[in-house]
Amino acid sequence: MTSVAEPSRASRRFLEARHSAWTTPLLLWLASRAVSTLFLGTVYVLATATGWPFASSRRDPSFFTFSGSWDASFYRIIAEHGYPTTLPLDDAGHVLPNAWAFLPVFPALVRAVMPLTGGSFWIAGVLVSTLAGAGACVLLHRLVLAVGCSHRARWATALFAFAPTGFLLQVAYAESTFLLLLFGALLALVRRRYWLVAPLGLVAAFTKPGVLALAVALAVHLVGRWVQERRTVPVRDVVAIVVSGLAVAAAGLAWPVIASAVTGRPNAYLDTELSWWVGFVGRQHFAPLTPWFTMAGTWLGPLGIVLVVAVLAAAVWFWWRRDVRALGLDVWSFTASYGLYLVAVFLPQQSLPRLLMPMAPLLGSDAFVRTRRRAVAWLVVGVCLQPVAIVLLWFLGYP
Repeated sequence: MTSVAEPSRASRRFLEARHSAWTTPLLLWLASRAVSTLFLGTVYVLATATGWPFASSRRDPSFFTFSGSWDASFYRIIAEHGYPTTLPLDDAGHVLPNAWAFLPVFPALVRAVMPLTGGSFWIAGVLVSTLAGAGACVLLHRLVLAVGCSHRARWATALFAFAPTGFLLQVAYAESTFLLLLFGALLALVRRRYWLVAPLGLVAAFTKPGVLALAVALAVHLVGRWVQERRTVPVRDVVAIVVSGLAVAAAGLAWPVIASAVTGRPNAYLDTELSWWVGFVGRQHFAPLTPWFTMAGTWLGPLGIVLVVAVLAAAVWFWWRRDVRALGLDVWSFTASYGLYLVAVFLPQQSLPRLLMPMAPLLGSDAFVRTRRRAVAWLVVGVCLQPVAIVLLWFLGYP
């Protein structure tokens, strides 16, 4: 009797684990979409009823056009017309904001779905983003489960889906698609499926910037295995890691080259990105590792410089915490590298909250989910701040 019963219990546990790996994150995603839709819908109804101005198209006012505000207009241009071969210039010959700042995968997906929505970019964009958000929740859950436990995976996914920026998982932005690909690539890395990292990283590289951090994580992973296994890493694994890392790095550097080749203007992509800086810090020449200091110094003077130094010191302390390192070398190296990328090239402004979303695997650390009480507290904070973020970022300013 025992020999028959034991496999049955093992089988049930296996099936329950597989069932939980899908249903838990999908139920969390579904509940979070109900909350985010309620918040977005309330702001849309209030704005429409009272005549408040907002960014979305008034030619066809609807909840879907409201969900396609701000940068979504550039994705619509790309989906419907492609990229300009000549960059727009002001009277002084400076490049103006244009579609080259946005990568092609998300608008290509939306364009493919548009025939199913009657040709509406707005509906197709929300549909693609929402479904990709579901996939991102599933893969984040599996990633944290692979480096932690079911408790951490469940709460990390909940904190991610209900975060102040959780509403971005269903608007016509590329965030959801990028996170789906990125979490999938990190999960493949953790599971040592190196040849799967390459295609996911390649597509992610043309969805949003930031995949160079994945190439760094691959390099750190190789060094870690080399040290841990005392230089006995199989040659086939070394080849797969190196080839995948080089492919992802090349893809991460390719878009500026493509932009210059198509437009015939050197630094077309860099000039386009810098055009968004003008309203914050005036016209600047780019130098790595200086944007945060430039922004802080412009607005706060010497106090701003001190503030940036304090923030960077706090970040180093956080990444050196034992519970953060306990998430594994792959998650640790990717998130640290991605943070360094943001400091190196990004001008910190209202887009920063959404650009921090790829660091979601850190939500599985003790800092957020050590106890149930702590996790619930963070969850309540996220839900309470989400309508504030919608008003401040989506309604009054672009995220």
